[in-house]
Amino acid sequence: MSLDIHQIEHLANLARLELTAEEKELYTAQLAGILDYFRKLQELDTTGVEPTGQTVKLHNVFRHDDPKEPTGDIDKKIINNAPDKTGRHIRVKKIL
Repeated sequence: MSLDIHQIEHLANLARLELTAEEKELYTAQLAGILDYFRKLQELDTTGVEPTGQTVKLHNVFRHDDPKEPTGDIDKKIINNAPDKTGRHIRVKKIL
């Protein structure tokens, strides 16, 4: 399947991109190459290859996140230096 300028313009419109004529020509060639590569991949015989979601057999390698009580001195210094606070919480402006 070869791509033409009209298909690239359609894709650019869907992505809300404004492309120059040079970019359209460039992307036409690049996307055609990518599609050709996928066609080659589709021809591969994957019979007997077990589907996998990941290739490395690692399971959660992160430490468990345990909430901790405030450490005291450092927390007090941070809160005391905050411009606006309520109890042991720092108040900030709404951002949404």
